[in-house]
Amino acid sequence: MSKKGRRATEEERIQAIQLIESGRKINDVTEIMGVGRRTVLEWWEKYRRGGLGELSTKFASGRPTVLSDRQMLELRALIIGCDPRQLSFGLALWTRDMVRELIRKRFGVTVSAVTVGRILRKLGMSPQRPLYRAYQQNPEKVREWKDKTYKKIREEAARLGAVIFFADEAGVRANFHAGTTWAPVGETPVVIGTGKRDSITMISAVSPRGELRFRLHEGSFRAADFVNFCKQLMRDAGNTIIFLIVDRGPVHTARETKEFVESTQGRLRLFFLPSYSPELNPDEWVWKNVKHDRIGRSAIVRGKDDLKAVALGALRHLQKTPAKVRAFFADPNLAYIFR
Repeated sequence: MSKKGRRATEEERIQAIQLIESGRKINDVTEIMGVGRRTVLEWWEKYRRGGLGELSTKFASGRPTVLSDRQMLELRALIIGCDPRQLSFGLALWTRDMVRELIRKRFGVTVSAVTVGRILRKLGMSPQRPLYRAYQQNPEKVREWKDKTYKKIREEAARLGAVIFFADEAGVRANFHAGTTWAPVGETPVVIGTGKRDSITMISAVSPRGELRFRLHEGSFRAADFVNFCKQLMRDAGNTIIFLIVDRGPVHTARETKEFVESTQGRLRLFFLPSYSPELNPDEWVWKNVKHDRIGRSAIVRGKDDLKAVALGALRHLQKTPAKVRAFFADPNLAYIFR
């Protein structure tokens, strides 16, 4: 299995160094980042020899930063790992002024908003539209899942020779749009699309090994449809036991689903994520890739047939690029999978 080395982005190299600085072992970092052990060791040696500038020509170019390499890594960890409200800011979204104030309080350094923007870019960050999570989420159950529950699932899977999959469903309409485009200031661009509300449901499952299984469905998605997808997973897996991790959606907890799982006599076992915790499911990245990056930006979707064709093409592309699927697991919220 080929792994990326020189093809890794600046952000990935910085993230690898940050993981090592936080106490992660080299082997853990190689799994999280999807690179070879030698590559991580080379990055670490370069960082120790010359700092972050050794990892990226972009980082070393331009005006020198007013923060040290260690301060830059600490700043990145604070921004990525914290809600601004946890640090006594009044808003939930990071702005340049808030980061500027954070730098002043944390490091005693006063910088301009322009300098903050340059620092954030050097750290591989850009302004993005966030995903919102439900306040009903129970942090204790999330912590228990990360620290104990998943660890037991993984150990049991290793003992039985089972493969772990994370699954989820998502619906998408033909008139779904996402992304931005360049246009003259003050002139809102217009993209011709469709006003039809044709929709399909997609279900997929991903494994930490980079495997992807999927199915497209028209109409309401019921327990029987989820059971059929589980049967497909089992056929593809042969005699291998499957540990399937899902949320507590109605089709996953339905009586029909429970009866089917029991009928497999242990060949298929179902596990449930904590409620209101989609960030713990790497399959969410499949839908981000398919819905936001492909369907939402495609102007050729004029109806259900086009919608299915674009979705099918995007899913098949992911299926043929397991390295990209493995990269979904590099999300910091999913680091627990490789502990």
